[in-house]
Amino acid sequence: MAKTASVNARIEPAVKKKAERIFADIGISASDAVGMFYRQVVYRRGLPFDVRIPNATTVAALEELAHGKGEVFKGSTRKLFDELG
Repeated sequence: MAKTASVNARIEPAVKKKAERIFADIGISASDAVGMFYRQVVYRRGLPFDVRIPNATTVAALEELAHGKGEVFKGSTRKLFDELG
């Protein structure tokens, strides 16, 4: 089928630039990526990812990681879950 429909979207320039670098790294164009997104929306009959508002604990953990902090666990998954209780 011919690709004749267009989509126009406004996006923050920094986000666009970062995303397009990633697309280039994996060998696709922004148009390919948008097309893939649309196909997944159709296939899943909704967004292809969870849309949730994180709670305060999750936000704090993400901020901690973004600042290079947080606890690193070195060991097996079993040991990790044993330590978590």
